[in-house]
Amino acid sequence: MLRIMSLNVGSLFEPDWETRRHEVVAQILQADADVVCLQELWRESADVGVTEWLVEALGQAGLPYHFIFGGHGFGAFGEQNPDFRFGSAVLSRWPIEEQHLWALPTAEDPHDPLPAMMPWELLHARTAGLDIFTTHLAPAPTHGRHRKLQVLEIDKLIREIRADLDSYEWGGQRVLVPPILTGDFNAEPDSDEIRFLKGFTTFNERTTFFQDAWAVAGDDGPGYTSDWRTHPLSEMLNIHRKRIDYIFVGDPFRRAGNVGRVLDCRVVANEPITGVQASDHRGLIAEITWPTRPD
Repeated sequence: MLRIMSLNVGSLFEPDWETRRHEVVAQILQADADVVCLQELWRESADVGVTEWLVEALGQAGLPYHFIFGGHGFGAFGEQNPDFRFGSAVLSRWPIEEQHLWALPTAEDPHDPLPAMMPWELLHARTAGLDIFTTHLAPAPTHGRHRKLQVLEIDKLIREIRADLDSYEWGGQRVLVPPILTGDFNAEPDSDEIRFLKGFTTFNERTTFFQDAWAVAGDDGPGYTSDWRTHPLSEMLNIHRKRIDYIFVGDPFRRAGNVGRVLDCRVVANEPITGVQASDHRGLIAEITWPTRPD
């Protein structure tokens, strides 16, 4: 079985990061996940940043990870420090065999400069034969047309990385874990961009299919990952209750040993361990069938 965690840590914009980072470490330790995908991280230089601090703290606590960080320059931060990067990270129990980073597109919008100002990325890590992708999409409820372009690009890039790994011949069985896509999509389950990823609608005559881990194996609750009623950071931002963070798993159809089946999904980082909230987001953990998991 594979256990994977995703969490937007909000390390740059939300307050009290110096305190909250210890809660992030505590939540990751409690999750004890094989792979951890994190969003909204920053790096000051080639070897100094949020990810490096978190991984060092986790290692000192007895949970060592291999990791990659991927991000792009960011406006005024880049003017002050040309080495500054803002992006995502993947932590894994196993070495990272291959990695890629892509910038995601936005639509032209002279009335709203935010989507073009901020970097939006897709980060890929191949680890233990798994293809793990994590992303962060345009944030506002009004940014659906930007996110539409972004999910189309994400689907294209995943197909390019996977090539023929997910090919299926009638009567045969596929043996590999399907691609896994995580992150802060800033879009609710009934939005067009999420419906596209789940195979419920088409964009430009294109279609795709990923399992929404919460929809497949979550409990009967709404699965909110942003909830102002129970979360002081979300209340401060004055945004409505919603599910905007996801773990997606590619098509499990006809895979040997039921590989890729989502067994469980739950919301995490909703109850503080150290006394403070980890982020303005809650996280997710999914457990996925993986018969050939290495030691």
